[in-house]
Amino acid sequence: MHVFSDAGLETKFCRFNAEASVGADGLIEGYASLFGAPDQSGDVVERGAYARSLGDGRRIKMLWQHDPREPIGTWDEVREDQKGLYVRGHLLSSVARAREAAALIEAGAIDGLSIGYRTVRATKNDKGQRLLSELELWEVSLVTFPMLPQARLSPARPDAAKAEMLRDLATVFDEARRKMAVRSAR
Repeated sequence: MHVFSDAGLETKFCRFNAEASVGADGLIEGYASLFGAPDQSGDVVERGAYARSLGDGRRIKMLWQHDPREPIGTWDEVREDQKGLYVRGHLLSSVARAREAAALIEAGAIDGLSIGYRTVRATKNDKGQRLLSELELWEVSLVTFPMLPQARLSPARPDAAKAEMLRDLATVFDEARRKMAVRSAR
């Protein structure tokens, strides 16, 4: 669905993976946009469309249903890769709507991501599709209805955060062991 908000932002909806879940500490991740995939209105986001916007250092907001009065978490990572716009963040357990969102995701009632943006540069191709080559990204929302069925939220990996922490601890211990060995050798 392609919608204009009162603030003049355009929005596009993408679908989570059917097995989407909320991981440890409210972790959610997936793709909010896929490059080269026409959405239901025929728009196609081109590779690199978010580069300038992401490079300006502004934090992208995580909202509930594009409502600027309802931030529900933080996006810790928003980046372009070969596939599209990857997002990874946390729902805030201290926010009531975020707790509701987590329950709805777990129940399978909410399965969509949607981007809120302004078009900076776009052209039309011979099929009448709008090719979006530069977008000013403002927010990525959890939403009810998908626009781009191929874009999915990955199932949360609660063990991923734990594994990363264990790797970090192992590195710290290895470094401490090396320093102790150097001191012992003196």
